[in-house]
Amino acid sequence: MEWKNIYRGFLMGISDLIPGVSGGTIAFILGIYDRLLIAISGFFSREWKKHIGFLLPLGIGVGLTLVLFSKLINFLLENYEQPTQFFFLGLIIGVVPFISKQAGVKKNFTIGHYVLLIVVGVALASTVFIKPADAVIITSLSMQNALGLFFAGWAGSMAMLLPGVSGSFILLLLGVYATAINALSTLNLPIIVVIGAGVIVGFIASSKIIHYLLNTYTHAMFAIIIGLILGSVFVIYPGIPDSGTPFVMSVVALITGLIVANMFNAADPSEK
Repeated sequence: MEWKNIYRGFLMGISDLIPGVSGGTIAFILGIYDRLLIAISGFFSREWKKHIGFLLPLGIGVGLTLVLFSKLINFLLENYEQPTQFFFLGLIIGVVPFISKQAGVKKNFTIGHYVLLIVVGVALASTVFIKPADAVIITSLSMQNALGLFFAGWAGSMAMLLPGVSGSFILLLLGVYATAINALSTLNLPIIVVIGAGVIVGFIASSKIIHYLLNTYTHAMFAIIIGLILGSVFVIYPGIPDSGTPFVMSVVALITGLIVANMFNAADPSEK
């Protein structure tokens, strides 16, 4: 068992609680993105035993974080929204040089790749103008809302695996985010199970697709990923804080995020 994956799952779980922040981006920062895709798709095959040691600790970390820190994230977003968002901005901006180096942008990118990067980034950034669906907190299940929650979990999980695209933001757009956070905070197991089932199905389907595309269209996929990450900066950006304490806290949070991303990026890949 790779028990150090618990802390990686912890970081991914926190990111998945923040609308606009992608667990896939955190996986890239931690250097485990490609292996994560392989492990998820491989777990649902005859070779599942090869991947359980990687996925189980990671899943424990994510699960514990979602249950234990949903209230804390709610508190931080309600009381310190701008510093919290600036911390994740620092993480996201800090990972771009790392991914660009992995992709060999200067060597491998053509004009077409740069155009693709820009189009994808602008498309994601434009979602800031989309009004989220009205949030009605669902606390009990019916056949209709259970199907809706299942497919929302499916859509959210597919987004979680794409760097730059936030599963929480997709849930927010679908009007399900408040229900999901409330269910985690109150341990509403029926709601958690339905959304969780959608998440699992989405992981299975999307991991295979993304892994295939990364292997077959490597440079184009890197262009898409970098575009998604740059576009997510505009989604998360909360605006310039007021002068005084909020401004100082946000600057410190941004710098801290950049330092944390650099620490992970500079680590020996063999240790990741």
